[in-house]
Amino acid sequence: MHNNSTLKLNLIAPMIIVLAIMNAYSRESRTLTDDWRFQKGDVTGAAEAGFSESGWQPITVPHCWGWDEAQVTKNYYRGPGWYRRELKLQPENGKRYFLRFEAAGSVADVFLNGRKLGQHRGGFSAFCYEITGALDAAGENTLAVRVSNAPEPDIAPLAGDFCVFGGLYRPVNLLMTDEVCFTPVDHASPGVAWLQSQVSDEEAVIDVTAHVSNGGKTAAERTLTVKLLDAQGKVAVQESRQVYIEPGITPPYRMRLKLPKPHLWSGRADPYLYRAVAEISDKGEVRDSVEQRIGLRSCRIDPDKGFFLSGKPYRIRGVCRHQDVWNKGWALSRADHERDLALILEMGANAVRCAHYQHSDDFYSMCDAAGLLVWAEIPLVLYITPGPEFSETTRGQLIDLIRQNVNHPSIFVWGLFNELQPTTPDTHEIMQDLRIVANGEDPTRPTTAAQDSNAWDAEKILPRPTDPRVYLKRPELPKIPDLLGWNLYPGWYFGTPEDAGPMFDQIRFTSRSGGICISEYGAGANPFHHEENCKQPLKTAGEWHPEEWQNIVHEKAWAAIEERPFIWGSFVWNMFDFVSAGRDEGGVLCRNDKGLVTSDRKLKKDAFYFYKASWGDQPVVYITSRRFTERTGNVTDVKIYSNAETVALSVNGKPLGKASSDDKNIFIWKGVSLASGANRITAKARFGDRELSDECTWNTP
Repeated sequence: MHNNSTLKLNLIAPMIIVLAIMNAYSRESRTLTDDWRFQKGDVTGAAEAGFSESGWQPITVPHCWGWDEAQVTKNYYRGPGWYRRELKLQPENGKRYFLRFEAAGSVADVFLNGRKLGQHRGGFSAFCYEITGALDAAGENTLAVRVSNAPEPDIAPLAGDFCVFGGLYRPVNLLMTDEVCFTPVDHASPGVAWLQSQVSDEEAVIDVTAHVSNGGKTAAERTLTVKLLDAQGKVAVQESRQVYIEPGITPPYRMRLKLPKPHLWSGRADPYLYRAVAEISDKGEVRDSVEQRIGLRSCRIDPDKGFFLSGKPYRIRGVCRHQDVWNKGWALSRADHERDLALILEMGANAVRCAHYQHSDDFYSMCDAAGLLVWAEIPLVLYITPGPEFSETTRGQLIDLIRQNVNHPSIFVWGLFNELQPTTPDTHEIMQDLRIVANGEDPTRPTTAAQDSNAWDAEKILPRPTDPRVYLKRPELPKIPDLLGWNLYPGWYFGTPEDAGPMFDQIRFTSRSGGICISEYGAGANPFHHEENCKQPLKTAGEWHPEEWQNIVHEKAWAAIEERPFIWGSFVWNMFDFVSAGRDEGGVLCRNDKGLVTSDRKLKKDAFYFYKASWGDQPVVYITSRRFTERTGNVTDVKIYSNAETVALSVNGKPLGKASSDDKNIFIWKGVSLASGANRITAKARFGDRELSDECTWNTP
């Protein structure tokens, strides 16, 4: 008698054999999730194959450290840790083997069987090593990785309002290829770049560069084929050429595809994706292939009229996102990324700024499929270290970002820095070099950067009708990137919410192109802090962060943004609360509470529903201050967010009439009387033949 597991294995085994025969020469990938052991701290001899792991912690990868301490205290562990696992892999003739790490925070030294494969410096990009020559002939291999998140003077970020956790916090993959393959060691890129040189309704021109590597001992002649398949799997366009590769070299081969009448990737409305396939074949047999999904689109920015997607106006309504999750740090699962994406889409956003570093390829791919535009950037935040070492490491992070992600249609811009401070050493040379590198690596996308109010003269930061000029401390720095964003917080760190519009007018011409975006704006909120007739907090770093004030700041800022077409996009700071070790404000330790959703993703703050009503296409009726359950007075204003034409309000079943919105999507009833005890507040609105309602209870003395 067979048990169920034995029966399943017997059924699956023949299928595995068939697949192995069919894919005898094709690329294979295996994710190394289990069987890892971890030891915090430095360990002498841990790189050696015969080292004993007695007492080490068994873990799975992704894995990271530091988050548990950072959630409760200023000081969290920043230092080394070691990972080890056995790798049973017997090399075959004619095969090549690679280890690809999707990220490690922040310096990784990789050893196989005691032999050092290399070191990667930078905590957010992938890196890859060939291990063919280091494998044990008998198949018994030991992989050891030393990872350190200790601060290093040559590695950005040197500072920032976020944590730098340590560990192998993204997946590790074993790749197996033919001797002649698309190289995975070119900055851990796919080995094939699909640059959209020209895209319109009439034709798409795609320039393909394939880096083909010959790991054999003799020259090889192969057929290189690149093709686009439509959503039904039909070949839309295809080109082939013969290539001749000397042993031990990796030449780039260039081909051009022209697709008439392409089906365009049109953002959230129609995120159509083609399958982009590159193949290396020998005598008609495919020996290696790389496939990705790409969408065909063009992006341009008019300094007066804003952003255009494939020739059509497309106002960017975005949010910013950090990659940490409460009680997990950076070791996010695919489900974590999917949950974040679902919340962003629910709110109605059409873009996301992935701050302040390279994010997971999984998340970028999800944005491709969902139609979310992406601002992708490197972790050059606040400060630089003078000298060639920092410049070289930062340049490497930029090249990693671009080569690894150049095929994602969602990415429309490369970010070069965030809030470089005027107190840091001269930044002009390094920024000019980075822009040139980015433009050379990818001439199809512009560069951008996010500047902050510290670039202004402190006494002239607020707009003055008699002197509308902007006094920048380093006026040429914002003009180095092709585009420019401003991180501005009127009504929070300075000024009032009403200053938003005049301030945006003031900075209109600070960029090289003339147009600007608002790359950050917002305010903090503890969703359990509430205040009647809310006033602006005197001290934003203080204990009191009422949710009502966050609502006011966002209402005023979005109104100012929406009525200014020269603002080609905006990005709310932030989509989610996140860990910020050492912060002590808003009644919560170690938290930046400017998110519209709490860091555990369980509670949506009021402002989330303001944007859902303003941006989304789903019916919304939402009573604000709903968590302000214990009231001290019997008279209150009632504010409701909705995208209905009119909303009806009742208290304890008594109708108080319908209201239209004076401000878009904001409905207010002034001076509503509440009875002593529990009060049932009900809002209703009609959307065609459907009625939607919301309800909450407020208690009064």
